[in-house]
Amino acid sequence: MKTETRRYVTIAAIVFILFLGIHYWENIQGLLALAFSAALPLIVGSIIAFPVNILMSFYERHYFPHSQKKAVRKSRRVVCLVAALLTMVCIIALVIGLIVPEFVDCIMLLVSLIPGAMEKVIDYIETLNILPEDIFAVLENIDWKSRIGEIVNSLWSGVGSVMDIAIKAVSSVFSVIVTALVAIIFSLYLLIGKERVGGQCRRLLARYLRPHIYEKVMHVLGVVNDCFRRYVVGQCLEAVILGVLCTVGMLIFRFPYATMIGALIAFTALIPVAGAYIGAFVGAFMILTVSPIQAVLFIVYIVVLQQLEGNIIYPRVVGSSLGLPGIWVLAAVTVGGGVMGIFGMLLGVPLAAALYRLLRDDVNRDAASRKAKAETVSALAGVPVGEAEAAPVIGVIPAPAEPKVSPKVPKTAPRPSKNRKKNSKK
Repeated sequence: MKTETRRYVTIAAIVFILFLGIHYWENIQGLLALAFSAALPLIVGSIIAFPVNILMSFYERHYFPHSQKKAVRKSRRVVCLVAALLTMVCIIALVIGLIVPEFVDCIMLLVSLIPGAMEKVIDYIETLNILPEDIFAVLENIDWKSRIGEIVNSLWSGVGSVMDIAIKAVSSVFSVIVTALVAIIFSLYLLIGKERVGGQCRRLLARYLRPHIYEKVMHVLGVVNDCFRRYVVGQCLEAVILGVLCTVGMLIFRFPYATMIGALIAFTALIPVAGAYIGAFVGAFMILTVSPIQAVLFIVYIVVLQQLEGNIIYPRVVGSSLGLPGIWVLAAVTVGGGVMGIFGMLLGVPLAAALYRLLRDDVNRDAASRKAKAETVSALAGVPVGEAEAAPVIGVIPAPAEPKVSPKVPKTAPRPSKNRKKNSKK
């Protein structure tokens, strides 16, 4: 009765909570948004700490690993953390320094070439005799250079007004700065005391969860962590390889902007499947300002390089480490990009890999249990294991044969002892 009453009370509580959630959804949504905004620095700090931890762990494995000196052991964490942060900052600064100046120069060059291109297009359309001559007279009287200058000036004035608005919004800028500082400080605390934080979380889960639920939760978290770690390492390595190959090939074929486009493709290759093509489109657009023929040849070269990378490099570097088939990678990128944009593309593949591995382990465990049951049934029924697996037994397991009982030998009556004879004489 107590068990049934507890079950009914639990069901009633769940139904009541669902009713409250549906009826007061707007208030709950506002409360969740407030909690998310309050915890945003901690979330950002955790996101920053994850890739930095990969670099820090790499440096810790190579920073005097066999030394037993006290100074080395105490300085290992701090030195490796500083080295990891400096590595991240240098990589970001290198990418920005290679891409941004060249990209700005390319846009300015393109803006300067627009007037001449427009005049050539108008002359070509005029030779076709498709449109009335009045239109060409109006178009020829337009000073395209001054028009382009006015458009650029209006854009700069718009940027200036936006900057004025941004300067006036001191509170929002201060909030962003505070959020960034708190996130960085929190990530440093996580990285310095990651063993202590991990142990506290494990003890907390072990205290309030049942043992079998605790084991399942730790298994899921371990699989997710391993998939994200493998994905980040493999994707970064694959991006570096693709960027180096692109730069070397562009230098060999004498394409312009070789180092800048190679760094851009390496940076965009962090986005799986579609990242390299995004970088190739931007690179072709920049080469187009120099030579249209070289832009076409660059697209052909990138397509060939992408096929080589996708069929040989990517399966060995990323695909084999994640164990996720290509069709599910494409599905994860499509769904993640549709839900959360570029961040969803980056997040979708490791999550899909973790879900795929968990489902595969569960299915394999179920198959192993069925095989063990088939072996047990075959052993009891006297059927070979192969036949039991080919034709599983359905029904009642036949009872084992009764053991043979040896016939009972009648016991002879015990002889009276000498003491009994003496007692009887007395």
